[in-house]
Amino acid sequence: MKSRTALVTGASTGLGAEFARQLATHGHDLVLVARSADRLEKLAADLRATSGVRVDVVVQDLTEPDAAASIVDALTALNLQVDLLVNNAGFGTAGRFEDIPEGRDEDQLMINLVALVGLTRALVPGMLARGQGSIINVASTGAFQPSPFFATYCAGKTFVLNFSLALRSEYRGRGVKVLALCPGPTRTEFFDVVGERAAVGRFMTAEPVVRAALRGLDRDRAYVVPGLSNKVSAHLLPRRPRRMITAIAKLVTRSAAEAPAPPQPLGRRAAQRHAA
Repeated sequence: MKSRTALVTGASTGLGAEFARQLATHGHDLVLVARSADRLEKLAADLRATSGVRVDVVVQDLTEPDAAASIVDALTALNLQVDLLVNNAGFGTAGRFEDIPEGRDEDQLMINLVALVGLTRALVPGMLARGQGSIINVASTGAFQPSPFFATYCAGKTFVLNFSLALRSEYRGRGVKVLALCPGPTRTEFFDVVGERAAVGRFMTAEPVVRAALRGLDRDRAYVVPGLSNKVSAHLLPRRPRRMITAIAKLVTRSAAEAPAPPQPLGRRAAQRHAA
């Protein structure tokens, strides 16, 4: 039987690297996408050695407007079709909106939303034509309510959740599964960017988060919220009035505005604007 191929964005570290490891263990061939070539090549070599699967690397900055098209071109050159798309790449900003470095939120939206939608749009037709395929979109528990001091990040993750739920409804009965993964704080490099001051709730590690996502996909779940406390907050808080939820969220997240933010490297496009 031909191995299934999974494409994982943001695969150089964190949840993306863990998705790659667990999928390799399950026998999936892999296409690893990120902008860090050295990390991708090291992970690819490790996975080939330990799991015996095919692993291809595509180095791509997802802040670029043509990122999805460039990845599709690379897949065509490799003569690969994607059976499972894991839209994992992303980062967040935290703090007062006006204090976020110029261009940083634009880069965030390019990765978290534009690249995600672009890759989904590019790969779904092939899945539908073959009558099978799967998509995992990584959202967040922040998708369930407005979060002051995480305004752009959580609004974006709300889009990812609702986009995933809508596509799942469109593709039911057509062979394509769509799952939104909504993790809470997870021990990844995400918090090296926004700082641990931004964490709300207990940290989980990447391994059980990814395991929950793959189990949920097998069961054709619409979305998965790993961790009991995360499930409780995700399902109870949104049932209160929005103004009340926003006020409660502000009390919880205000530390993100009161502590100095760690350095936040700009993506290529924002860096070019900054230097101009």
